[in-house]
Amino acid sequence: MLITQFIKTAGEPTILKRSLKVSMIVGTILMFINHGDKLLYSNIDATLIIKILMTYCVPFCVSTQASVSATLQSRKKVAQ
Repeated sequence: MLITQFIKTAGEPTILKRSLKVSMIVGTILMFINHGDKLLYSNIDATLIIKILMTYCVPFCVSTQASVSATLQSRKKVAQ
């Protein structure tokens, strides 16, 4: 039940939009910190592309988890 509720809440448009915004901002900063030198010198290969995509996935997942947890906790308090 909790996992189903979590996934349903994570799919809400407001949470997805917020997570995408956070991912674009934080992911870009992290991408330049972690992979900027390789991009600067054009050392791009499939492994680097996968690492860059994962760099964006991490803040997306963290933001989604935080938003869903806060939303569910808020809804639980209102229901009481």
